[in-house]
Amino acid sequence: MKNFDVYPRYDIEPVKARGSWLWDENGEKYLDLYGGHAVISIGHSHPEYVRRIKEQVEQIGFYSNSVKMSIQDELATKLGEQSGYPDYQLFLCNSGAEANENAFKLASFHTGRKKIIVFERGFHGRTSLVVEATDNKKIQAPINDTGNILRLPWNDVKAFEEVIDESIAGVVLEGIQGISGIYLPDDHFISAISKGCKKHGALLILDEIQSGYGRSGKFFAHQYYDVRPDIISMAKGMGNGFPIGGILISPEIEPWAGMLGTTFGGNHLACAAGIAVLDVIKKEKLVDNAKTIGQYLMSELGKLNGVSEIRGRGLMVGIDLPVEAKSVRSKLLLDHHIFTGSSSNAHTLRLLPPLNITREELDIFLGSIKKVLSEELAISN
Repeated sequence: MKNFDVYPRYDIEPVKARGSWLWDENGEKYLDLYGGHAVISIGHSHPEYVRRIKEQVEQIGFYSNSVKMSIQDELATKLGEQSGYPDYQLFLCNSGAEANENAFKLASFHTGRKKIIVFERGFHGRTSLVVEATDNKKIQAPINDTGNILRLPWNDVKAFEEVIDESIAGVVLEGIQGISGIYLPDDHFISAISKGCKKHGALLILDEIQSGYGRSGKFFAHQYYDVRPDIISMAKGMGNGFPIGGILISPEIEPWAGMLGTTFGGNHLACAAGIAVLDVIKKEKLVDNAKTIGQYLMSELGKLNGVSEIRGRGLMVGIDLPVEAKSVRSKLLLDHHIFTGSSSNAHTLRLLPPLNITREELDIFLGSIKKVLSEELAISN
């Protein structure tokens, strides 16, 4: 048997990781400025994270949600305190796609409606309904075409106000659009969406799967705006590599037995990983670090010849280049041993490093990208 070949891969196999660094099978060292799609929030193999998971698996690793699990309550309490949503309810699952599927289903249950408004360039997952909400026809099978998704232009208030009505169950947008190339919502846009949802009884769903958990310099990226979502979806940085996702649910939405469900969601190991992440974020002040060091990174990038535009907040950064990002990314990896991220915009490089990355580590990257851009611009001219 062989694996189903769906992933384009570099011929590099990391076998060890610590902090912001990876080592391959040959002992070569790499700086990680991508964190496996923004997953690594507190650094690879953080000792507190390793300790907590090890201690937990020695006690009990799994049982289903048919029994009491106080570790879920501990996670919920800490998450409520750190996120600023102590009065919300937590439903745990295994991934970002599952989080959004449950968010969409919950909006439909609560309103009795079917339609969901999404926005161009958005990415919300690869499963049933959320893949239809994702703006990428290539990954949508015919069975995913339900007709219940309405896609509108990003940051277009007029287009939104023309469509929002009593047929809409929910409106979903990313706190910062990630895969498309790091695009922020305008103040008036997100405000208009919030007001429109309240007026017509639709639920406001903030997809914070990539932009949440401190990455933007606030716990959630939408907290830069004066909005209070009905549902917030989370995953990626939530478990630092252990599969965990979830949604925060407004206290105005009442649950009933069996409304949502999961076999593996909220298991003991997942909760142990989630608690370790929150403890480290709080103890090491990583939300503040993301904001401060992110400002430094974007300021220094702005001084480089060959950078067309810089977008982002905190340690969620998009860099527009005059040349295709693919070649720059490959040279950074193969010649300078630095992992960076691509986007659906061919000219945008994405940076999503661990939240505890240091200025010294970013300086290594800044020196390398300066050299690579100089080479690429010389070739293009």
